[in-house]
Amino acid sequence: MQLSDFAGFPNLVAMFLDRARERGDTPFLWARHGGAWHSTSWTKTAEQVCLIARNLRALGLESGDRVVLVSENRPEWCIADLAIMAAGLVSVPTYTTNTERDHLHILNNSGARAVIVSNAKLALPLLPAALRSDSARHVIAFEPLRRAQAGSLEFHDWADLLAGDAATARTEIDVRLATIGRGDTACIIYTSGTGGAPRGVRQHHGAILCNVDGAAHILAEDFGWDREIFLSFLPLSHAYEHTGGQFLPIGMGAEIYYSEGLEKLASNIEDVRPTMMVVVPRLFEVLRARIMKQVEKQGRFANYLMRRALTIGEKEAAGKRRLIDRPMDLILERTLRPKIRQRFGGRIKAMVSGGAPLNPEVGVFFDAMGLTMLQGYGQTEAGPVISCNRPKVGLKMDTVGPPMRGVELRFAEDGEILVRGELVMHGYWRNDAETARAIPPTGPDAGWLHTGDIGHLDAKGRIVITDRKKDMIVNDKGDNVAPQKIEGMLTLQPEIAQAMVSGDKRPYLVGLIVPDAEWALAWARAQDEKFDIRALQDLPAFRSAIRAAIDRVNKDVSVTEKVRQFAFADEAFGIENEEMTPSLKIRRHKIRERYGARLDALYKG
Repeated sequence: MQLSDFAGFPNLVAMFLDRARERGDTPFLWARHGGAWHSTSWTKTAEQVCLIARNLRALGLESGDRVVLVSENRPEWCIADLAIMAAGLVSVPTYTTNTERDHLHILNNSGARAVIVSNAKLALPLLPAALRSDSARHVIAFEPLRRAQAGSLEFHDWADLLAGDAATARTEIDVRLATIGRGDTACIIYTSGTGGAPRGVRQHHGAILCNVDGAAHILAEDFGWDREIFLSFLPLSHAYEHTGGQFLPIGMGAEIYYSEGLEKLASNIEDVRPTMMVVVPRLFEVLRARIMKQVEKQGRFANYLMRRALTIGEKEAAGKRRLIDRPMDLILERTLRPKIRQRFGGRIKAMVSGGAPLNPEVGVFFDAMGLTMLQGYGQTEAGPVISCNRPKVGLKMDTVGPPMRGVELRFAEDGEILVRGELVMHGYWRNDAETARAIPPTGPDAGWLHTGDIGHLDAKGRIVITDRKKDMIVNDKGDNVAPQKIEGMLTLQPEIAQAMVSGDKRPYLVGLIVPDAEWALAWARAQDEKFDIRALQDLPAFRSAIRAAIDRVNKDVSVTEKVRQFAFADEAFGIENEEMTPSLKIRRHKIRERYGARLDALYKG
């Protein structure tokens, strides 16, 4: 395969079928069941994609129809996604953690006519939403579902959609693919907006192909191509994994192994021995803590080596490495680092961190341990990768690297990062107002995607992000959470007057709560307690009552939106204490300045 190939592909399915022709009967998709890894070849996958695509059309689905896809990472996910596109339809991946309400919003907003779901567990919140939706008519399940009554939905087994003659199906698909261009919508990926309701990002074939082209050039030029092995761990409904963990390996003709989940990830890594891993910062933090604990148990010499490795790594990051460090570096290359690399399978070329900001300290740690870590930057609206660190330019952990191939970059007057190129979305689905805000149609910034991030370029052309212009919380797994939505739901509870949630780069949300004074007065009287709002907050029963209010909200939101811990504010947010604007919006930075330590303490213990 040639790097120049990517520019010539009219769509993602054409790229896949071209790679399948080249790779033939070699393994492509791997899954573990029955205690062993089992593969599906490129040829077999291509046959299944064509058969599923043909039979989706046979259900009456027409070009441009949307199909929701709800599944854990597995070979069928990739096959279904490609088949939807091969049928001329639009894939709508959604999270397995979605609630019934989340599913209903996406089904109605996208106007999906069909849903594909993996199993009965994931069907539980999905089917009621499908029944209530305006347009869903077909349910396709990888594993047979028990159903007593179908109602308005037609149920189909995945196995039935694999029936037919593969050669005939391929002929039909080739005819259809000739009509699908790079500008046509490939998928709609929903990401939370500042107003709370998820917005559908219209990613066209060219946007993802542009990303694949840029990433492939980095890997080829900085690491070289061989037999590449990817371990798919992040949710494929996330744009980062969808592009970087599925279409990039497809473009490279690589093999994809599907992880069995977080609890088995370490053993999966040792089994699979991947050459590439696409991961979010939180996983690196967990692995760093685990490695440090394991080394601590190995005695004084092992701990000495780790300390020396970290000291050298910190000097390297600061550009202060000296020749005197060379002998110790050679010792580390023969003692500590090979053991660390072995825990990652022994042949890892690079681990790519994305989806959320990486703590530079974590990056320095892995670099010191002899593992190459690249930090990427982007957003769903840009394919999603805008830039990535690369050895050829020089790794610096407080930057996110230079813009990728095909990315135009400039900065607005206020320092906001603006992006233009084929990777930029064609807008939000059925949301012209938000589209115009993200990509102004007129004026000096017309056609440029406004990322909401503030930054600049360093002397080597690497992007340095200094601030976030938008309020969106991005947790340590890369999930977007709109704080206004959760805060609005909290303040609808009679017990809560005001609330601010926090959780950027953190594993879960925490909340700062101002109790409602009238409710607190009534509660105090009922409990025969003196009304003193500060004193009441120290009472376990009062705290439990507020906890119950938060738990009511938690029942109606997704896993990533749940508020796990909370603390009380000292007083109400107001204009006088500069914690609210004149239009009564909370000033997050002011509140964080005052209560940051209190919120941080909620993550301890």
